[in-house]
Formats: sequence, structure tokens, C-alpha cells
Amino acid sequence: MTRRAVITGVGHYLPERVVENAEFEASLETTDEWIRSRSGIERRHFAAEGETTSDLATHAARAALNDAGCEVEDIDAIVLATSTADLTFPSAATMVQSALGMTRGFAFDLQAVCAGFVYALSNANALILSGQANRVLVIGAETFSRIMDWTDRSTCVLFGDGAGAVVLEAQEGTGSSEDRGLLSTDLNSDGRYKDLLYVDGGVSTENTGFLRMQGNQVFRHAVEKLASTATTALEKAELTADDVDWIVPHQANIRIIQGTAKKMGLSMDKVVVTVQDHGNTSAASIPLALSVGKQRGQIKQGDLIVAEAIGGGLAWGAVVLRW
Repeated sequence: MTRRAVITGVGHYLPERVVENAEFEASLETTDEWIRSRSGIERRHFAAEGETTSDLATHAARAALNDAGCEVEDIDAIVLATSTADLTFPSAATMVQSALGMTRGFAFDLQAVCAGFVYALSNANALILSGQANRVLVIGAETFSRIMDWTDRSTCVLFGDGAGAVVLEAQEGTGSSEDRGLLSTDLNSDGRYKDLLYVDGGVSTENTGFLRMQGNQVFRHAVEKLASTATTALEKAELTADDVDWIVPHQANIRIIQGTAKKMGLSMDKVVVTVQDHGNTSAASIPLALSVGKQRGQIKQGDLIVAEAIGGGLAWGAVVLRW
């Protein structure tokens, strides 16, 4: 028998405030049509004043625990992917741990920007396969509205706030690709491309900073690298694109999503798309899409899923899993 890390529950949380594209027309030289045509985004959610990343993450965590039918006492670890933690330290994950009333195990943040949830899943999978944990709460949560330059129409209209979470549980499998759970992962980064997507500030620079992006360059790298990492992850699992039921991509831009699916030879009918309602929620976008996809009735037990993402670093990767 083979030890597998299986998703047994999923949930998400979106802040109450919904911001339609038209809201930006009053302060920026932009239009609803311009934003839709270039990104596919129609609206996004922004956190309320005083509402933090750990708050969003806690709501999503509770929803995932409820979906899994387990209690917080059953959880051994929390891995929280975020680039917008509440404080420099301690980690937002320990704040979620406290808010949930979890007094055992361990919790830590992981930062790989938009690829964060893929990296977090891969790390949580390793914790389970090594026997260090039996159940891990894996969360992606962001408040990117706090690092936007509201005068830069090329970036501030693209991002939103939100959180998604899964419960990852150790189960026994046969060792074949028919098993439920994570079947393979593929992680990559290349720091030479830092200037394509970054925040121009941080603790050691003594400046909070704003998000900066060379959109055309990011687009060019995204389609190629996302299709490549997804294909590599499938090959590691001894599977092909023909075996895939759903692609659940990082929800950054509909044109990137369409380009990646085309490069992989897959129809958009096999892609879970939520970017129109959430915008780019960075590390939260894949677990948000997983949760919404399940709610819609798209994702069902036994489905083969490829989740792939790319973000600042550049960092990118993919996970192949059977629901």
C-alpha cells in the first residue's frame, strides 16, 4: 500500500464588499469594457477596514473543516500561503491556529506569491508522506488591495482579496494513478525575472511599497511555463492531458488561462474559471476555484485535476491530484 495525501474538505471566504469594474471609472482612465477585454475580470472583493488576511483565512479554514466533517483537534499542521500576512511576524498561520482554538501541532506561512498554494500543497503533501502529519489544513489567503497603487490602471484593477482552504488527509492507496490524492508535483523558480512582478518595498528597505508588474512580459512567460509545468507534472504521474477532467488554474487573466489550455490541447470546457468574479487573488485563487468548482457541481470525487500557477519570483508549478 502507498500513503497518499487526499483532499477531504474544501472551503472559501470572500469579503463582503464587491467592487464592480465601473467603480474604477471615476478615478482612473479606464472602462468596464477595457478591463473585461484585457483580463476577463468583471468584479472583485475587497477586505473591509480592519479585516486582515488571517481573518479571511480563518473563515475559509472553518468552511473546509466543516466540509471535511472534522474538528480542529484532528488537524496536525497548518500551512498558509500568503504574500500579505497581517504582520512581519509572527506568521498569519499561527494567528489562524489561535483563532481556530488549535493548541497542538504547528503552523507556518509560505510565500511564493501567486504560486503559493501549489507550493503549500506540495509541502503539505511531503509532511504527510514523511509521516510528520496525518491531517494538514492548507490555506491560500490574500489582501492584495493593501498593496495596490491606485493610480496605476494596469495593475490595481486586476487584483482582489479572498481565501480558500483544503483539508489534506493521509489515506492508503494502491500506488497507481487511480488513487485519490496528490499524484505528483512540479515546482520551479527563476530569480532572474524578479523585476517582472514584485513589490517595490519591504521590511529591510524600510518602505511598504506597491505591486509593480510588466504585464506583457509576465503574459509571455506565463503561458509557456504553465503549460510546461502541467505537462511535466502529468508525466511524473504517468498520465497525459487526455486523462484530465479539470484544469484548475491560477485565476489571473482569462487570456492566460485560454492560452495555457490551448497549448495543452484541452478545451475550455475542462477549465474551472472564476476570474470574472474574483479577479487575481494570488495564492487564494486556486483553492477559491476548487471550492467554487465543487459548489457548482463541476468537480466530483474521482476527477483528475491539474492545478497550475505562476507568480512573482518568477515562481511556478503544478500539482496533479485525484479528487
